[in-house]
Amino acid sequence: MEFLHLIILGLVQGITEFLPISSSAHLILLPLIADWQDQGILYDVAAHTGSLGAVMVYFRKDLQGMIKGSFGSFDATNQNKNNLFWYLMLASIPVGLGALLFHDYIATTLRSPHVIATSFIFFGIILLWADKGGERTRSFSEIGWRDILVIGIAQAIALIPGTSRSGITITAGLMLGLDRQAASRFSFLLAIPVSILATGYETSVLFAGEVIIDLTSVLIVIGVAFGSALLSIHYFLKLLDRTGMLPYVIYRVVLGLAIFAIY
Repeated sequence: MEFLHLIILGLVQGITEFLPISSSAHLILLPLIADWQDQGILYDVAAHTGSLGAVMVYFRKDLQGMIKGSFGSFDATNQNKNNLFWYLMLASIPVGLGALLFHDYIATTLRSPHVIATSFIFFGIILLWADKGGERTRSFSEIGWRDILVIGIAQAIALIPGTSRSGITITAGLMLGLDRQAASRFSFLLAIPVSILATGYETSVLFAGEVIIDLTSVLIVIGVAFGSALLSIHYFLKLLDRTGMLPYVIYRVVLGLAIFAIY
């Protein structure tokens, strides 16, 4: 794979993974738009590994607290780090089941440009509605069981390409009354168990067959995805209260219409 392709692949994954604009759709569209050969599962694993490493580094203090707290007793009345660890595990169950049950259908039928374009526009409008119409008065410490159930189910919907995992979970959080920072922070933390499961599955598929690994190329993708994802998370959260979701919704709608026009 050419050096430019490796850099762009890493940048696309890193920048779009945590923004509400669907990284999976961009990775599907990239070879179509650039007229490149599909990058294949090896480089998908590398790209996801880089963005996973970024979110784990960025939220390392939260993770340390959650891991330590997970060995304590579960308390259903207090929103503490003990509970948060289990909340993340439980909220990941719907998307895991969905991926197991509908993997083949998602990997074939739902990867069409028209499905992606429709998801871009429809879920973008829902995101804007939730951002503008939600109360946004509840903080991160107020996340509870009802939130976990709704956000977990919403995350499973993100298996549809173009939906955006971060976009749909932030939308659900805003609809539940969480403020932008709380909804986004929980969405990013929720990416960790899901990304570990997805990357683990992709890796098992990769090594089940014969594969030749170009270590230098793989490391380039991992490094670029890691660095760009770290910056993406930082500036998204820093600018979130100033910009709201409107810029991302505009991007989604424009890109969706462009895909319809092209295909």
